[in-house]
Amino acid sequence: MSSTRPADAPGRHPVYGDLPAQVHGLARRFGLRRLEQRCHSRWVLGTYVLMTSAISIAIVSVVAALTRQPFLFPSLGPTAFLLFYDALGAQAAPRNVVCGHAIGVLAGYLALVIFGLTMARPDLTDITAPRIGAVILCLVLTVSLMVWLGLIRTPPQLAILMLAVVLMIALGAIINRLASVPYPLWAPIKKSTLTLSPGLG
Repeated sequence: MSSTRPADAPGRHPVYGDLPAQVHGLARRFGLRRLEQRCHSRWVLGTYVLMTSAISIAIVSVVAALTRQPFLFPSLGPTAFLLFYDALGAQAAPRNVVCGHAIGVLAGYLALVIFGLTMARPDLTDITAPRIGAVILCLVLTVSLMVWLGLIRTPPQLAILMLAVVLMIALGAIINRLASVPYPLWAPIKKSTLTLSPGLG
């Protein structure tokens, strides 16, 4: 698919990011002319974020329930937000989302191994020296809380976490592409290849 927005799509908004372009694209795709004209309304955008985030997290939740595996974890929320608010930003590109989470997973697991916590039960009230050390090491390495103090402790759980990230990216890509936002399939799109119209007022 082309890495350009449709000529009449809204450009990046200084406050709402890529959300108006997504609402505009979906409204156009489904013939919702009134919604298309209100793509910069705060109420419309808030409702859009509520719906897309709820759908994405609900799908991941269903997968978690069906597989009885920890597909849900705290950083999926901010990831979902980035996939829609800043769809064309470098930090939302699949490569950067996957690599960022992978670094967090590996750094967190390394901290658990070093401090002997791989078999420790998750317990936010049991603040011991090894747990503090593991948190410090993990934060120093990645500024990540995804595997804080052994919430995810085994290699299979870490693999499931990464599958959940991939699933969230796939859902973000589907919704963005339906909205005619040229969300990348892997690496961030270079700004020089994007055709953007002026931002909304």
